[in-house]
Amino acid sequence: MEFFRNTNIDFLGKKWYFLTFSLIFSVAGLLSMAFWHGIPLGVDFRGGTLVYVKYAHTPDPSAIHNEIERAGLKNARVQRYGAPGNNEVLIGLDIQETSEQDLSNGKDQIKQALESNAVAGKQDLNNTSSLAIKNYLLEKDPLQLGSGTEANPRYTAIAQAIVDYRDKTKGGVLGSIEELKTAADPAVVTSLSDNFFVSDFGIRNVEIVGPQVGQQLRKQAILATLYSLGGMLIYLGFRFEWIYGVAAVLTVFHDTLITVGAFSLLNWEISLTVIAAILTLIGYSNNDTIVVFDRIRENIKLLRRDRLADIVNKSINQTLSRTILTAGLTFLTVLALFLFGGEVLRGFSFALVVGILIGTYSSIAIAAPILVAYQEWRGEKGKTPIAMPLRSGNGGTQPKEKAKV
Repeated sequence: MEFFRNTNIDFLGKKWYFLTFSLIFSVAGLLSMAFWHGIPLGVDFRGGTLVYVKYAHTPDPSAIHNEIERAGLKNARVQRYGAPGNNEVLIGLDIQETSEQDLSNGKDQIKQALESNAVAGKQDLNNTSSLAIKNYLLEKDPLQLGSGTEANPRYTAIAQAIVDYRDKTKGGVLGSIEELKTAADPAVVTSLSDNFFVSDFGIRNVEIVGPQVGQQLRKQAILATLYSLGGMLIYLGFRFEWIYGVAAVLTVFHDTLITVGAFSLLNWEISLTVIAAILTLIGYSNNDTIVVFDRIRENIKLLRRDRLADIVNKSINQTLSRTILTAGLTFLTVLALFLFGGEVLRGFSFALVVGILIGTYSSIAIAAPILVAYQEWRGEKGKTPIAMPLRSGNGGTQPKEKAKV
C-alpha cells in the first residue's frame, strides 16, 4: 500500500524553512527552561509528597489550591486525575520527609487544610482508620458487651466492616453517617454520630520520595538518555560512517529538546513515565532516520554520477509513503491514548504525540540536510567527500564509492 507514487518534492530546497521552524520551537523551549518555568521535574526527581484525594462532588482544583495556600502550604500542585466521574485529585507538596513516622505528615496537613466543614471535638469518619473506630466503640460500648473477651473481636469486626463499606462500596467517601445503617447495627451508627462527622473528601493514598532518591533517579534518567545516544552513535558509525551517526544523534537531540521544551512551555511535570516515553522516541526517531540512510546508501551505488543532494532528495521521496504510513498509524494510536488515557497517562502520551510528530519531521528535514551540508563543507575545503561504505557479509569493508557534491 502506498499513499504517494513517484513524488518529486525538493526537501533540501526547503531546508531553510525547516531550519526556521526548528529554531523557533527550540529557542522557545530553551527560553522557557532558562527564564520562565525551568524544567518542571515531577516528584519522582525532585522529591516530595503526593496525596491522592477523592471528593463526594466535582472538585475545583483552583479552589482546593487556594485552601491549601491559606493553610500555609506553599508551591502545592493540584490536578485532577482518573475518570471525570471519579472526582479524584492529586495534590503534590514539596514536603521531603525521610522517615517512616513522617509519612502521615503531608496527609495530616492536607486534611487540616481541606476540612472546611470540620466540627470541633469530632473526628472525620471519611479519614479515620478502623483502629480509631474500634477504640471508640470499645470505650462507648454501644452494644452493651461489657469488658469481656467478646467485646474486642466483635468491635474489631464492626470497625473493619465500616471501613470496607466506606472504601469499597462507597468509593472512599461517605455522604452521611446514616449510610452506615446498611453496614452496622443502628446502635453503633447512633453512637458514631456523637463523636464523628462526615467531610466531603477522603484521602486515599500518600506517597513520598526522599530528596536522595529523587536525585538518584534524576541522575539515572540523564545517564539512560546519554547511553542511548552514545549507543546510536557507535552503531551508525560502524553501520555507515561516523558522520551519519553524528547526524542521527543531533537529530534525536533536536527531538528531545523540542519535546522537553514543550513540557516546559506548558509547565507540565516530567515524571519517570515521561522519561520512558522520551527513550522510546529516541529509538523511534532513529529507526526512521536509518530507513532514509539505508535508501541513500542503495541509491549512491546506483546513481554514482548524481549530486549527493539529488540522491538524498530522491531517497526521501522514495521512502515518503512508508514514513507517512508508519508514523500516521503510530500517531493515531498515541493520540487516542492522550485523549482518552486519563490524567495519569497525560504526560507519557503527550511526550509520544509530540515526539512522533517531531521525530518523523526531523528524519526528513534535519538528518538528511546535515549529511549534505557536511559533504558540501568537505568539498569547499578541498577534501574528498565521504560516501557510505559497502559492508561485506563477513564484516569486511569493500572499497568506498564516492558521490559527487
